[in-house]
Amino acid sequence: MHPSGSAQLRDDLVYDVGMHRGEDTAYYLAKGYNVVAFEAAPDLVEHCRRRFAAEIESGALRIIAGAIVDPADVDGDEQVRFYRHPDLTMWGTIDAEWVQRREFVGDFEEISVPAIDFEATLTETGVPHFMKIDIEGADTLCLGALKKLEACPKYVSIESEKFEFAALEREFDALDALGYRRFAVVQQGSIPGTEIMTRNRRGEPISYRFERDASGGFGSDVGPWLSRDQALERYRGVFREYRMFGETSPVRKFRLGRIVLGHLPRFTKKSWPGWYDTHAARD
Repeated sequence: MHPSGSAQLRDDLVYDVGMHRGEDTAYYLAKGYNVVAFEAAPDLVEHCRRRFAAEIESGALRIIAGAIVDPADVDGDEQVRFYRHPDLTMWGTIDAEWVQRREFVGDFEEISVPAIDFEATLTETGVPHFMKIDIEGADTLCLGALKKLEACPKYVSIESEKFEFAALEREFDALDALGYRRFAVVQQGSIPGTEIMTRNRRGEPISYRFERDASGGFGSDVGPWLSRDQALERYRGVFREYRMFGETSPVRKFRLGRIVLGHLPRFTKKSWPGWYDTHAARD
């Protein structure tokens, strides 16, 4: 690693990269952290500015509107092409190939949004204690920015690759190169509505119920923590479920199959196949 930037590690700061409607930001604020949140879709940005007006006013929350890009790809243009879905609002991306994979959900709308230099923002704000990254198809851009800095978050999470196992292994390669040695494989579909007992930054016990579309906890609020090999073995089972029940599986091509899979969670208390985040921790 050859760091080119200097940014102080801050144990009071969390990054919410892919804010959506603020489902995760609310949890981080409840835990007593300051939050820097990133969101590209203008309507979601305005929603969150209204929802968290008091936290923005107090300085506990800063919202950065725009899409994170590789600075080498924008050629000095301050705007970048962004795709958003009119109904599936969590599926916004700058990745045209990512959109093509999901043509079965209908047309995406193409808009222009501000381009964000993620490394510059990290240098300005300091490196967070935890960084949640969920920006459909571009999570590795954020990991790449960390390679250029002298410090890394103690904890990070990314939405895991679910189509190509070799691409998943490359995600682990990127995390390993940053010094992450412990991993948790977290099923996201079962998190909304669950309640946990946790502690805020002052060490005080609090109860928190996760909202719909929330990513869930981090650090000591998730687990079990595994080695790289153990985590990849866990993902081999996950990929088998994706092949059998995932969004491009043969079962979902038939109406009856979609109906059955839609009702399964009521009886099994599990999403089929759900979707997963990889959490990583530095020793």
